[in-house]
Amino acid sequence: MRVSGGRALLRAELRVPGGAKHGMCLLLGATGVGKTLLVKRLQEVSSRDGKGDLGEPPPTRPTVGTNLTDIVAQRKITIRELGGCMGPIWSSYYGNCRSLLFMMDASDPTQLSASCVQLLGLLSSEQLAEASVLILFNKIDLPCYMAMEEMKSLIRLPDIIACAKQDITTAEISAREGTGLAEVLAWLQATHRANG
Repeated sequence: MRVSGGRALLRAELRVPGGAKHGMCLLLGATGVGKTLLVKRLQEVSSRDGKGDLGEPPPTRPTVGTNLTDIVAQRKITIRELGGCMGPIWSSYYGNCRSLLFMMDASDPTQLSASCVQLLGLLSSEQLAEASVLILFNKIDLPCYMAMEEMKSLIRLPDIIACAKQDITTAEISAREGTGLAEVLAWLQATHRANG
């Protein structure tokens, strides 16, 4: 997994903003990007301490509504996954958000601009100003996926990061194959470490 980000975030040295409040993690993204599979796989990775083969991916269906899932690794982290079809009311769930996982489909260039618009809306929200953000480019296991640099260029991610109030990190993952999920779990642990 390649991790990059703004504001001096490094792969080995993820930092949590000092003003972050206690709360949960929101998992957002368009319909079909792999959010439900990500949560199920993170549960598997956390229960195995990141070791061993994950096996075949579990079956999933598009989320209509919201799912709350606890990931237990060093401490309990609650992830609230909101269905992509709920985009118009996502803001109702921003309160008490400590971290944000925003997922994009790296294999679908036609969806990239709509996802970028959603991301800009999230980053401009005052309620999310102190949340740490991890942008996940999923489905890198598919032969038609776009390279991270190409996606960053198309959505002008360096400009977005430079203007955002939040600390932003990016990662390429495959929820299906398990690629990069141990690093996502480590990011969540580091981000939520300050929880009492």
